[in-house]
Parts: sequence; structure tokens; C-alpha cells
Amino acid sequence: MKRVLTALLLVPVCVYSALFAPWWFFFAAVALVALLCMREYCAITASWTPLGYVAGILILFAPEHEFILLVVLSALAAMCLQLSAGNAEQGFVRTSALVLGIVYVFGSWKTAILLHDGLDQPGAFGVSAGHHWLMFGLMVNWIGDTGAYYIGRNFGRHKMAPSVSPGKSWEGAAASVVTGVLFGAIYLPLTVRGMSPLLAALLALAANVAGQLGDLAESAVKRGAGVKDSGGLLPGHGGMLDRVDSSMFALPVLYTLSTFLH
Repeated sequence: MKRVLTALLLVPVCVYSALFAPWWFFFAAVALVALLCMREYCAITASWTPLGYVAGILILFAPEHEFILLVVLSALAAMCLQLSAGNAEQGFVRTSALVLGIVYVFGSWKTAILLHDGLDQPGAFGVSAGHHWLMFGLMVNWIGDTGAYYIGRNFGRHKMAPSVSPGKSWEGAAASVVTGVLFGAIYLPLTVRGMSPLLAALLALAANVAGQLGDLAESAVKRGAGVKDSGGLLPGHGGMLDRVDSSMFALPVLYTLSTFLH
């Protein structure tokens, strides 16, 4: 019940932020989610949090073709931080975790902004098509997660990755693909002019598979740190990172594919 209630509260906020909100509100929402994800990631990996926050916000603000320079500068700054570590081996591990976290968290959410702003042709409901691309990228995994949760819980027999995430099954993964692809094949053609159902289904398939890999990757990080959830912010879901880990893999893949179509 907690899981459902939390989703009912979050979905309207996400839909408004992605589709209808003014840009400043959308950016603030993305920045807040990214900062919460980075906070949880740094707590799990014991990496240096303040530099991650500063570098991340700069990356989100940076123009499309310049933000990679900030990623490089952030990596160099993180390498300097290890000079203050009492233990060189521990300092190297924390530095590596921080650099990975900056790319993983803020690089992923940067692509959300690029998707949102990248295609300004008219779409359904009087909003830009780019807004619908972002909504598509988020929902194809959230709907897939719902299908996986209920099918896997009731019919899951074959474990997918028991050493990393014992609760996930191949039956649940298949349900995620089916529900995500069905959603994508319907949503994108209805909201983006010129999009065929077949192409939308293929994009949904790529985003869903990427999202499921992202879910497993985040589970592996938590398993390595010996924690079950990234946090307790969202009742029934765990932490923010637990809720959006699939999106953080799916959005970069979707943005990359979209650049070949425009």
C-alpha cells in the first residue's frame, strides 16, 4: 500500500514537471532529484559529497557541448582531494567512487534536460515534442517496473541475478519489457509527429533493457556496500536512487538514439 500511495503522489508531480512546468520549475525538480541521488550514492560509497554537489549543479547548468569539460575538471579536482586522505588506498577508492558518481548521477540527469529541451517542434497537448521524449523515457521504465513487480511477485520462478538482486526474476524482466514496449508503442506516436509505432516500440525496448541493467547495477553497488536500500525517503520504494536507477540508465541511451533521428 505504501508503494502505491507514494507512486500516486509522485506521478502527478513528475508529469507536471516534465510536460507542463515552466523551465525554472523543471530544472529545479531535476536538480533536486539529482542532488538527492548524489547524497544517497555518496553515503553508500563513502565518497566526498561537497565536490559532487558543486560539480553536479555546474554540469546541469552547462551548455550541451561544454558540460563534458566540467566532467573532466571534476575528475581532476577529485584526484587532488585524495592528497588529503590519510590512507592512499582509501583515498583512491573514494576518488574513483566520486568521479563515477558525478558521471552516473549528474551525467544521466543532464541527458534528461537535453531531451526536454532538444526538440522544440510542436507535440500533443500544446507542449514541445522534447517534453514528450522525456516523459516517454521516464514512463517506459516506471510502467515496466510495475509490470515486473506484480508479475515477478506472483509468477517469478527463475532468478535473474540472485547474487545481486535475489527478488528479480526472468518472468518479471519479461513483463517489464512487454509492458514498457506496449506503452512506448502507443505513447510516442500519439504525442510526437511522424513517429511510427514500430520505431517507438524499438526505442522503448532499448530504454527498458537499459533501465533494467541500471536497476541491477545500482543493486550491485548496494550489495557491495552491504545495504538493502539507498535510503528511506520514499515509503515502499526505498531511497530516491532506488526509484530512479532505471531512468538513469535509460535516459542517456534514449538521448543518444534520439540524436541519430533528428
